[in-house]
Amino acid sequence: MFVWSKLSASKWADAWEERFKGLADATPVITSFPGRDTIRVEVYAPAKKRVLAIQKEWGGSVRQLKNQNWAAMASKATPPLKVRDVFVVCTARTPAEIARARREHPGRDVIAIPADMAFGTGHHETTSTVLRMLVDAAKPLRAAGKPWSLADLGCGSGILAIAARKLGAARAWGCDFDPAAVRISRENAARNDTPGVRFTKVDVLEWEPREQWDIVAANIFHDVLEAALPRIVRAVAPGGLLILSGILHTQAGSCLAAGKKAGFRPDTILRKGKWVTMAGRL
Repeated sequence: MFVWSKLSASKWADAWEERFKGLADATPVITSFPGRDTIRVEVYAPAKKRVLAIQKEWGGSVRQLKNQNWAAMASKATPPLKVRDVFVVCTARTPAEIARARREHPGRDVIAIPADMAFGTGHHETTSTVLRMLVDAAKPLRAAGKPWSLADLGCGSGILAIAARKLGAARAWGCDFDPAAVRISRENAARNDTPGVRFTKVDVLEWEPREQWDIVAANIFHDVLEAALPRIVRAVAPGGLLILSGILHTQAGSCLAAGKKAGFRPDTILRKGKWVTMAGRL
């Protein structure tokens, strides 16, 4: 694994985020420093030529990074995330670590998502917001004893589909354009005792839904969301819930307009930091 890094003024954070958002073979990370008007911009990639190309265009430095060291450091640095009174999301990897997390958080269902490069652990503002919405939406369905289903578009680590299964979903399916994400999601499903979750490689821009789901969550880049919304809307069962995330607040207006054009009118719009999540019934 290789990393490109560069210091920049914090006022350019959104510009850097927008600049690198479409990378399919690399992962951007922006780190801010309390009390300082400076950020560190980093891009992680398995191929050295990718970060060298970024360095040629934007300057900065390149170094090699061992994956296992990065994952270990991330696991230690990332505190557990509590979701309502239901889940605790942690970066435990082994059965022993998961057992310890369960002892430390009695009464909560543990979701273990190791901090593997390029795949979210659930701590990002967009994912944590969707997780809370999912817990809230599942509660009345469980109380009514109604079988329900979830589709997770852009599954990443598989956390949303895994959470849905733990919340009682009869069917949970996730997809991603990146085959590595599909592989990681399957590994995480096995790690969390949710083998019934299906994950497949799908490009949502070419996807033709053959099924409908009670809840559809799409936590992906806003431009992909806008282009794929007509397809995504068709995947939601009548009366079902659609959750859209991965949207910077500066992009929310165009995404909302595209949603309305496709027949989606959210009744909930939440902003957390720079990010916006929308949800509504169809």
